[in-house]
Amino acid sequence: MPVSPSPSSPHPPQSSHTRAAPPRRLLWHHLIFGLWFRPVEVLDEARDRSVWGAATFLCLLCGTLGTLGNDSFREGWRVGPGQALEAMALADGVLLLASLLLGVATQAIARRLGGNGKFGPTVTLFVVIFWATDLPRLALDACLPGDSYAVRAAAWITSAFGYAFAALLIRGQHHLPTHKAVAAVSVQMLAAVALLKFPAGGS
Repeated sequence: MPVSPSPSSPHPPQSSHTRAAPPRRLLWHHLIFGLWFRPVEVLDEARDRSVWGAATFLCLLCGTLGTLGNDSFREGWRVGPGQALEAMALADGVLLLASLLLGVATQAIARRLGGNGKFGPTVTLFVVIFWATDLPRLALDACLPGDSYAVRAAAWITSAFGYAFAALLIRGQHHLPTHKAVAAVSVQMLAAVALLKFPAGGS
């Protein structure tokens, strides 16, 4: 026969200092590919998280893809694979440094405009956004001529997505209005797009 609890029976003690559940681990592939399918949710989930590993991985991957799509690398590979690989490693290192500097500039400008976001999450997520949105163009550029219509169209489309996602990131990380978030990413995004996606001499 079931026994109903007595009203006078003591309730289990509830501590006012109950520990909050730790944040769920954000996996790289969820972060990188989630930006294309659910950017608002992914950026909200990644808020206040530094993703140095993902940023470094994307820089190296995209640097390698960009080098493979370069005619000078292909010619150098025919002459000497060792020297071509050394040039690729050097290009990857320079690209990683330049990408981090773009993230640092974004953090500094956002702070100057009144933002309050943290250094690590802003810098690393900016790098992830820039290169994650550039992956389709780089994949096409590695297989097709750099002046082909498909590569050019991919460059324009991915640039627009990268710009929008970067502004969305700064707005959420630094609690800035949209126009200030756009201003915080404009200079470095436009410069990087002009130099990397639309170089003067082509790919």
